[in-house]
Amino acid sequence: MSIKMVFMPPQSEAVKSWLPRLIDSIPDARFVSPGTAAQALEEIADADAAFGVVPTEALAEAGRLRWLQAPAAAPPAGYYSPELIDHPVTVTNFREIYNDHISIHVMAVLLAFTKRLPDYYRQQAAREWHPLDESRDHALFLPDSTALIVGVGGIGGETARLCASFGMRVIGIDARREDAPEGVFSLHRPADLNRLLPKADFVILTIPHTPATEGLFDASKFRLMKESAYFINIGRGMTTKLDDLNSALRSGEIGGAALDVYEIEPLPRDHPLWDAPNTILTPHVAAYGPYLDERRYEIVAENVRRLLAGEPLRNVVDKVNWF
Repeated sequence: MSIKMVFMPPQSEAVKSWLPRLIDSIPDARFVSPGTAAQALEEIADADAAFGVVPTEALAEAGRLRWLQAPAAAPPAGYYSPELIDHPVTVTNFREIYNDHISIHVMAVLLAFTKRLPDYYRQQAAREWHPLDESRDHALFLPDSTALIVGVGGIGGETARLCASFGMRVIGIDARREDAPEGVFSLHRPADLNRLLPKADFVILTIPHTPATEGLFDASKFRLMKESAYFINIGRGMTTKLDDLNSALRSGEIGGAALDVYEIEPLPRDHPLWDAPNTILTPHVAAYGPYLDERRYEIVAENVRRLLAGEPLRNVVDKVNWF
């Protein structure tokens, strides 16, 4: 048995570098990298597998297509089109490769809030020496605090383990997971979110953008949080209404926020969130770190071998729910 896999244009230099390795290591597969959209449309007609974005007109021609590797863990909005959902192709993604990098980013901002580093950064910029009150302003003690992690997949699970290692009590919410991973004190369903929000000192979002999560965190959710609680979103920006978050920060409904993803990216220069109180903003970089291209390659190579062997693919996506 052999298969044909098409790498849809355009491709990054890193992805292009995979082709010689795949050709050398998996001789039973034929790998094609067309240079133009027209060539890709022709090549995909008899392809068994593909990588990247397959336009609607190409899907209509892809009668043999059995596997599509998405180019990201959470591709841009619109990737899971009605045509792709209706097509019998199985889609896989790159989830699990960012667990360590992103969970460390979460802990970095969490610890920064715990030790009031945003306040001290502002003082440093102004060359001011004002130690905050030891008992009143540094009252957050991690072993006495609760983290609510919304989305306990690979990233959320690793974040839970790290939070627990600091003595924190971790509550998890997940739509699909049945077992509580290491570090999670109790695991709940999304329907329990409103009930659990008032218990958390840190609310950490790792959820993907799906039809069910779009705009999930709005004014109603922020009103349920403690006035001292911190909101951290490293999942997808479309899950959170930025104007509602800005209002909650400025009114004192919540204690602070750290965002790496945004409803609008890049965040406009004139958006009021830039100077909202007690806020840490990073430009969608939480996943940055070494070895990511190699991890992506390993998933692609493994799934090529699995497809050849007739075995279940790794990281299969629920196309209807986009993850």
